[in-house]
Amino acid sequence: MPPTTPADPWETLHTPALLGTDRRPLPADPPTGSPAHRTTAQAVDRTDPATALLELAALAAVRRRAGALPAPATEPPGPPAPEDPRPELPPPAARRLSLLLSNRGAGSSSSHALANLAELLPQWLTTARSRGYRPPAALVPALLDAARARSELRPDAVALAGPLGRWLAAQNPDWRFVLRTTTDPAPAAELPEDDRLWHEGLFAERVTHLTALRRSDPAAGLALLRSSWPTERAEDRLLFLDALQEGLSLADEPFLEAALGDRSKNVRATAAELLSTLPGTALAHRMAERARTAVRLSERGTHLLVSPPAACDAAMQRDGIALKSPTGRGERAWWFGEVIAAAPLAVWSGTTGLTPDQLLALRVGDSIDETSSSWADDLREAWARAAVRQQDAGWARALLGPAPAPGRGTRTGRAPRTAGAPAKLLSVLPAAERAAWTAAFVEVHGLGEAFQLLGACATPWTPPLSTAVVAALDRAAASGAYPWSHSGVLGMTERALAPGTATAVEALAASAAPASAWGETFARLAGTLRFREAMLAELDG
Repeated sequence: MPPTTPADPWETLHTPALLGTDRRPLPADPPTGSPAHRTTAQAVDRTDPATALLELAALAAVRRRAGALPAPATEPPGPPAPEDPRPELPPPAARRLSLLLSNRGAGSSSSHALANLAELLPQWLTTARSRGYRPPAALVPALLDAARARSELRPDAVALAGPLGRWLAAQNPDWRFVLRTTTDPAPAAELPEDDRLWHEGLFAERVTHLTALRRSDPAAGLALLRSSWPTERAEDRLLFLDALQEGLSLADEPFLEAALGDRSKNVRATAAELLSTLPGTALAHRMAERARTAVRLSERGTHLLVSPPAACDAAMQRDGIALKSPTGRGERAWWFGEVIAAAPLAVWSGTTGLTPDQLLALRVGDSIDETSSSWADDLREAWARAAVRQQDAGWARALLGPAPAPGRGTRTGRAPRTAGAPAKLLSVLPAAERAAWTAAFVEVHGLGEAFQLLGACATPWTPPLSTAVVAALDRAAASGAYPWSHSGVLGMTERALAPGTATAVEALAASAAPASAWGETFARLAGTLRFREAMLAELDG
């Protein structure tokens, strides 16, 4: 009779662990193993079976690991990574990156918690990339792991990781996203010499390839898309059209005009929206004619008379206007808004001879004897969408109105209404003008309705905007409001306030009542600002 193979101590523990020691008894003392192992296992106190099970499992795990043999050596993975000519991060900045990637150090010497360090990583990556540094090779795997978990980090992380990151991605399937991430400008390695990736790659890789090609050679990107357009799925055609936003020009008009006849309504709508951003297209001329019919200046020049479309004919539908409103609005109001939003804004001054400010000051109605706040709101909202779509700063300024001033509002009253979404209109203006307008708004109206406006401002915020926000926080604390009523803005301030405001915030923390909610909030904010100040100084050094 062949000898019985001794049971593996680890395997004998599985059943009691799965079913419970009350249903399956613990195994007897192991008959195999080294004398030391048998002696130690026999010494386990079995009075409490559950505790004994854990101790025996620990002993078995140590025994298995101690006896493990090294795996055979593998062949090196091809040629080494290409050389990266960029200078390596200064040692203090490299240590800071290691800290941010591990998210350690969430406390400070003052015992007040800092911001979540992971929230500061995007700013660090953007700044390091703009300075032209490369990270130490030892930190690249952790950097890629962080980017794998957080897609918003990928463009900066992949650019910072450089050639080594792309080389590592070819070895580790977990990092394949690197090969599908477009950076600006795109490294030559991301632009294959042939079109094999376009025809054989995964969908995300194809989108990345097309986007990168459009950034470097828009005509070549369009030609590549044309080559396979008829055979692509509708959902893929839609995302490929989005890639045409890179380098969009009148050279793309014939292709987009043809896409207006696509069998997918979403593709038609996207093609129409892209065409509406280009002045001088055939679609722009068609929409201009419809807009002139829908809105005209009265003979006395005192009114804008509205005549919304009575129907949505086939030509309008081909130009991207849906027959049914997806928002539940009345059909004529929906068609009217879509026509005005897609018409070139230049048509209004060209037709009436009036500036945007003068046009917005006119009364709006169905006839010269009646005005309609409904049609006025629809017209202004559509003009706002057109200003954002066409990136027209003049119209955006007119629709926003002048920056708030103490004489035109109060610090406790509601913010004035502006046409459209103010944050979207602000995004059309230059960064400095955005910050100045928002600072005036915060000074007059506080932080209650400023969250989206602050989000539209470039970070870090300018000193005047940062000062206005700190002053508004001081007023909020003095008014008796709780910090969590401004939690959204407070989270933003940790990432966006100019670090130079740290002294002012420290003064607020010192003047707050001991152990108060606002005192702890200001202390946390000050500590984070000091952390960011040191972080940015290391990258500048």
